[in-house]
Amino acid sequence: MARNIGPNCRLCRREGIKLFLKAERCYSSKCSLVKRETVPGQLKLMRSKLTEYGLRLRAKQKLKRYYGLMEAQFRRFFEVASRQKAIPTGEKLVELLERRLDNVLYRLGFAGSRALARQLIVHGHIYVDGRKVYSPSYITKVGQEIKLTSAITKSSQIEEAIEILRSKNVPDWLEYLTDGVGGKVIGIPKRNMVELPINEQLVVEFYSR
Repeated sequence: MARNIGPNCRLCRREGIKLFLKAERCYSSKCSLVKRETVPGQLKLMRSKLTEYGLRLRAKQKLKRYYGLMEAQFRRFFEVASRQKAIPTGEKLVELLERRLDNVLYRLGFAGSRALARQLIVHGHIYVDGRKVYSPSYITKVGQEIKLTSAITKSSQIEEAIEILRSKNVPDWLEYLTDGVGGKVIGIPKRNMVELPINEQLVVEFYSR
């Protein structure tokens, strides 16, 4: 499974927005975007005006990096979304990305970032409807239950996450199970349900040029 192994904080600085790639660090004063607003490689803040192509490229890069995908993976999701005629391509793309198993775990709060969620999945700590799933890109369906293995729930990190979860709300299309160590997909994530600081229509325009 290909993945980015470079410094994650540089990605946030390059895009000029928080991509929430480093779990708790992104919410603290240690966030590099708070301390340094410059683009990597620049000593001073010098963001030149972008061309139309540049705007579309940056939107594509932001969305791709926000969900932690490589270019080939992201392009496949776009191609699937573009074949769905009933829903605008941009909205369908966001829906598919939100329904990925790693993102569902992140939205439920069992992982501080999508990268940590992927680690839980590939190490075999996640069940979907009672079956172990090892693919972070698995697309969840309405009615499916996602549970953590008993072994991982005993870790101090997960116990702390579950404790924090009890005081938080989840997206409207998800809900917690009564035992507190899993969640259920109860709907399809509509675009207005997703807080996304990116214009997905620019991504459509980038690939349609």
